[in-house]
Amino acid sequence: MKHRHILLVGASFSGAVIGRELAEAGHRVTVAEARSHVAGNCHTERDPETGVMVHIYGPHIFHTDDVEVWAYVNRFAQFRPYTNRVKITARGQVFSLPVNLHTINQFFGSTMRPDAARAFIAERSDTSITDPQTFEEQALRFIGRELYETFFKGYTAKQWGRHPHDLPASILKRLPVRFSYDDNYFSHEFQGMPAHGYTALVQTMLDHPNIEVVLNTTIDQAAASGYDHVFYSGPIDAWFGHALGRLAYRTLDFHRFSCEGDYQGCAVMNYADKDIPWTRITEHKHLSPWESHEGSVLYREHPRECGPGDIPYYPIRLVTEKQMLAEYVERAQAVRGITFVGRLGTYRYLDMDVTVREALDTARHYLACLERGTAMPAFTTSPL
Repeated sequence: MKHRHILLVGASFSGAVIGRELAEAGHRVTVAEARSHVAGNCHTERDPETGVMVHIYGPHIFHTDDVEVWAYVNRFAQFRPYTNRVKITARGQVFSLPVNLHTINQFFGSTMRPDAARAFIAERSDTSITDPQTFEEQALRFIGRELYETFFKGYTAKQWGRHPHDLPASILKRLPVRFSYDDNYFSHEFQGMPAHGYTALVQTMLDHPNIEVVLNTTIDQAAASGYDHVFYSGPIDAWFGHALGRLAYRTLDFHRFSCEGDYQGCAVMNYADKDIPWTRITEHKHLSPWESHEGSVLYREHPRECGPGDIPYYPIRLVTEKQMLAEYVERAQAVRGITFVGRLGTYRYLDMDVTVREALDTARHYLACLERGTAMPAFTTSPL
């Protein structure tokens, strides 16, 4: 099989995994990254004053049930066990998330056992809502008005900039309610944190003689010509010059502050009340509990609409955006020699493990297409 020269646009997990797989198959790979560092929004770096490992674009915890993906990332970094235990401040008290038996008993001033709590919440649920379509309907149907208005209504309005009755029910389906005292935010078999940060992990992935990494480099259609194939993990609408309009995202402003000692006693503290302008505070040293630091670095997160020049975080994917996305997908499918990958390339919210899985599958699909002599599609996972 003839070895190809492949361009990867973006040095995040999508680009790093695809690039590594193709490089190991003997192909020449160029990875172009617009920022001054690799790892995308997972980028981590040491704070020079405190020595704390800071998640520059917000906290990232690796969690998965995918055995192959877990083994794959462990090839490139030592992972330390990490359990994500999130707290939330609401109405002057601190509770555990996700909503669990402790949260329920604390909120209602009770000592219910699991079955009693399940029946109690069922009594408060709005059973007249048989087919929840919105975030608000989903919450009212399954947890009732008291828990919804305390823990979800204000936080959601801040996070998305929209009333919960304007958001799809699918957003809330990712948030479990547990009738046990399990306060592990995730339920996956494998959970951990790379001991030396995500940037070191991605740098190791990209450390191969067939891979060239070029930072501070923006790639457009003209700059991408001359390669045998392009894998693009930037925003799909940007590739087409926003010809059909800009897809909507939420972005985050991080307000950094520091202190001596321990500020909040946990890595992530959410703030549910609408009159508090931030959604959460991250205390970064608690994301590396195997380390010890006297000083502490913290970020307050303020979500807002994403404008030109901002970093896109969360695709909104409401009706108008889905219509625009469908038109961009149609354009993409009419182009040969490029495959759109990752969160921005497919305009989907993706956890890190799903990103790695899709990147592995995409690289294998490309190699299979070369073997068969068939064309590589624009998408290996449909954005729609």
